[in-house]
Amino acid sequence: MTHPPSHRLPLLLLLTLTALAGCDPKPPPTPGQNYSEVQFDVTVPLETPVDATLLLTGEDAAFKGLSGQGLELTYQGGTTFTVKARMPKNQPLTYTLRMTAPSTHVALDAAGTAVPARTLEVDENEENVSFSVERWGPESGVTQPQTAFVVAVPETTPPQDGIWLAGNHEKLGGWNPAGVRLYKAVNSGYATVLSFEPGTSLAFKTTRGSWETVEKSAEGAEISDRTHKTGTGFERVSISVGAWADFANVPPEPTITGTVEYLRDVTPKDTTLEKRDVIIWLPAGYDKADTSRRYPVLYMHDGQNLMDAATAFAGEWNVDETATELIATKAVEPLIIVGIYNTAARIPEYTHVPYSTYGGGRADDYGRFLVEELKPLIDSTYNTKPEAESTGLAGSSLGGLVSMYLGMKYPETFSRLGVVSPSVWWADRDIVAKVNALPAKQPLRIWLDIGTEEAGSSTDDVETVADTVALREALVNKGWVLDNDLKYLEAEGGKHNEASWSARFGSILQYLFPRTSP
Repeated sequence: MTHPPSHRLPLLLLLTLTALAGCDPKPPPTPGQNYSEVQFDVTVPLETPVDATLLLTGEDAAFKGLSGQGLELTYQGGTTFTVKARMPKNQPLTYTLRMTAPSTHVALDAAGTAVPARTLEVDENEENVSFSVERWGPESGVTQPQTAFVVAVPETTPPQDGIWLAGNHEKLGGWNPAGVRLYKAVNSGYATVLSFEPGTSLAFKTTRGSWETVEKSAEGAEISDRTHKTGTGFERVSISVGAWADFANVPPEPTITGTVEYLRDVTPKDTTLEKRDVIIWLPAGYDKADTSRRYPVLYMHDGQNLMDAATAFAGEWNVDETATELIATKAVEPLIIVGIYNTAARIPEYTHVPYSTYGGGRADDYGRFLVEELKPLIDSTYNTKPEAESTGLAGSSLGGLVSMYLGMKYPETFSRLGVVSPSVWWADRDIVAKVNALPAKQPLRIWLDIGTEEAGSSTDDVETVADTVALREALVNKGWVLDNDLKYLEAEGGKHNEASWSARFGSILQYLFPRTSP
């Protein structure tokens, strides 16, 4: 059949179709085929805030996102943030990861330098892009040492409770149980990042804001202070809390050796001072009815940490066991030991002048309570030798500072001082100035010590050998004689904690209350 000319195909087109017979030519491109789906998976460090806003930003429109600010990643749990987006194919795409909330940071490498922008070129297939962040910091980078504390807590932790670090350094709150509050971090953890001088010896524990909620072992037992010596770069300290004191399955058993009595809720006449408990340790053979036999008395601060692990917040001094042994071996004179519990106002009561952001400066009020109220109560209740030559005062850290201060203020009340790891740094070494200002040497027998590992190389508001030596020299210049009425010890390896003070308490007791009779 012959078709009309209008229905005939041009010869060239007919030849072309014939040549292509049996082939499967690609269809012409359609909109959307110049893009591929790309999933970005970012692994973040454990100290990343769980509410962090992370954005991928770049010049290409694909990285602008709906907000125009960048592609926002979604937290997937654990340490992973993810975003999926359509990316143009076959062209270099440069992008940067940024944190815009709760603070502004970029990804840094281990040395503290901002990570350069990354480049991606997408091919025909879907892609998965994965990378990790070593740490966070400002775009200018970080040069100072940093320590990231990352805390994992038990499932029993109330979600509404805050998590805190309490430790021996001012930046850890100076053993305030609510010293440094941690923020909620990824992987169900809590974290904070702090800077210390290299070589700083830290001792610390985790709490939920009070010593009644301090961390314990998984079995509910007391644990030693956690320790860490800071380095020169970035470091991460991982902590796993076994249990909390108020939720522990096994409450700590009292660990008291010998006979103790308590004065509960002793209330000072000064209503601005808090009430407190007092523990009284009595030597073997003490008989209240035998008033012919009387005993010297050592008053000690931080009373809950002295004799009983059940009340100690960072381990006990083992005062009761040590005194029992030394009296039995006739190394020290039989004595009564009075432990005055501290209160939430420990820092004000144990410091004689205010200091910068710490406040403080209520040692005079605390001292009046000891001298005018507590000591008369003890003397009227127990068979004591009330004279100054038979009465001592001792404590550690701020307790050592206040012992030195009150000993100088009340030499007619206390004549034997245990100045243990004193916080000489307080108020720019004001206690040294107080010694220098004494008109004359006082009739005080003084034990003064410091551990060599209490602060490492740091001199920032922590107890150091140099500060303690300055106090020692001030005392010597005023007339005290080393190894006579002034005993000075640098405890090699000694740290700023109860374990170290317990280890040398026997020596302290033998120096302050030596046995003078058979």
